[in-house]
Amino acid sequence: MNSAVKNIIFWIVMAVTALLIWAVVKSSTGERVRDLTLTEFTTEVNKDNIRDVTIVGTDVTGTFKKDSSHFKTTIPANYPDIYKTLQDKNVNVIIKDNSGSSWMTWLANGLPMILILGLWIFMMRQMQSGGNKALSFGKSRARLLSSQQKKVTFNDVAGVDEAKEELQEIIEFLREPQKFQKLGGRIPKGVLLVGPPGTGKTLLARAIAGQANVPFFSISGSDFVEMFVGVGASRVRDLFEQGKKNAPCIIFIDEIDAVGRHRGAGLGGGHDEREQTLNQLLVEMDGFESNEGVILIAATNRPDVLDPALLRPGRFDRRVVVPRPDVGGREAILKVHTKKIPLAEDVEISVLARGTPGFSGADLANLVNEGALLAARQNRKTVMMADFETSKDKVLMGAERKSMILSEEEKRNTAYHEAGHALVASMVPYADPLHKVTIIPRGMALGVTMQLPIDDKHTYTRNYLESQLAIMMGGRAAEELFLHHVTTGAGNDIEQATEVARRMVCEWGMSDLGPLAFGKNQQEIFLGRDLTTSRDFSEDTAIKIDQEVKKFITAAYQRAEHVLTTNREILTRIAEALLVREVLDVNEVNLLIEGKPLPEFVRRAPPQPAPPETTQVLKPQPAQPGIPPRERPQPA
Repeated sequence: MNSAVKNIIFWIVMAVTALLIWAVVKSSTGERVRDLTLTEFTTEVNKDNIRDVTIVGTDVTGTFKKDSSHFKTTIPANYPDIYKTLQDKNVNVIIKDNSGSSWMTWLANGLPMILILGLWIFMMRQMQSGGNKALSFGKSRARLLSSQQKKVTFNDVAGVDEAKEELQEIIEFLREPQKFQKLGGRIPKGVLLVGPPGTGKTLLARAIAGQANVPFFSISGSDFVEMFVGVGASRVRDLFEQGKKNAPCIIFIDEIDAVGRHRGAGLGGGHDEREQTLNQLLVEMDGFESNEGVILIAATNRPDVLDPALLRPGRFDRRVVVPRPDVGGREAILKVHTKKIPLAEDVEISVLARGTPGFSGADLANLVNEGALLAARQNRKTVMMADFETSKDKVLMGAERKSMILSEEEKRNTAYHEAGHALVASMVPYADPLHKVTIIPRGMALGVTMQLPIDDKHTYTRNYLESQLAIMMGGRAAEELFLHHVTTGAGNDIEQATEVARRMVCEWGMSDLGPLAFGKNQQEIFLGRDLTTSRDFSEDTAIKIDQEVKKFITAAYQRAEHVLTTNREILTRIAEALLVREVLDVNEVNLLIEGKPLPEFVRRAPPQPAPPETTQVLKPQPAQPGIPPRERPQPA
């Protein structure tokens, strides 16, 4: 019986009960009935004061003649003389069958108890239904994955082959434990999935649920803690009790850093609610009582803030890293996401994968979705390579702001600024190849010069960093050399270059000060961020650090200035082409460098006038730790 039918029956019962209560109350508030003894009743009959009587078994009710008031009394079961007396006095006698009076009497007597029971059931149902749950706030909110839900399998997960192999072994242990136990092996108690946002940690957990064929409980780390003290620990206990009842099973806690942060780092001492929840989680995972057959899988992108007791073997025996995919992984992920999308013949997934370094699985899914939406807006039946290229530019650089009207002077400044970046990027060695340059406002930037690395980088050489600094200085140098003035457009470039140069000196030991690190970050783990940097060097060393930073920036500016001075005509051609075409790809820039004519250009339709709006220079995020690219937001 479903919940809707139960609710209907419940409300019908409540309505009948209410009607019975109303009837009882009405009868009790009616005309007063006089109680007579048998002697009084016999006397009144002999005095001819009775008009009529109604006899039901041994119960007698009637009406007086003089004032039409009512009375009631009881007569013995075998008392035939009363009937003869009533007949002699011409009293109207009504005799009714008493077979149905017993259940009415029982109902009348038991009605208060029925009412109390109904109200109690009603209150309990109200408290435990909907979002109230007033009497169940200590119960776990873990959701048991239903077999009827759409299952995700490992075939739907790509780009993380090593992580899939680690987790596949967990599934095999659940299916065939004797295979491992006969060699003395035991099932891992916990698996921690670690990786940047968007790399597929939660998707892996859903795939485990779809493949394991065992009960799978899913809960978020923030679901444990409430405003009541002790609720988090109570929910942890209830969660593992459910797990033991359904063993073997898997419990998945997403974003475990919400309850697993380092103890003692808060401002409230060691007795706050979050630490009580963590302590209970530690005991349940590996305490005095064992939880055999219960595997805990957790996901986080902040393993550095987790408590060491949570990470030790015996609790989380395995730490599975889910990194950003390489070029092969990106190609596999794109094939998964384009499986249900009609592709045109010119789409090359491998080329698209090579052109998206640093993208996570979520970024690639967004890229494919944006491409499909673009094709749908243009009423095409297939998605073309140009759609994916446009969506890639949109994800990397932001959406085009065609409605933004720039003055001719601002447009010329932007063209020479971006041409300076593009030319230096094309000329200096060790730099990432140029991909595209545009003076169309994208996102919050007025112009963008984008580079794409040939392959994924994990470490950076000093030559590469110095080339990046020269590229950052190319815009300011072009303004000063060709326009004979400087603007605020280079503010973001200078900020990024200074940050990279300071890290080269203070963190990476690439300056003449030697392989030394200056300044130690003091982290407040409870807040999860760097608050201060302790100064562990002298004033003299601080002056030398500033000198080394300035030396790197000055050398980069001089290098960019030399490239632009040597190739003045080329830079002018690139800037003038940008003023006409607004967008140049790497092939067109190479043609301009070689002095060859560009292909015929079809001018864009002029944008519709729009109200002027205030623009800001976008501060981009670094694509990799410590290497900010030129005015482009990289995927997280």
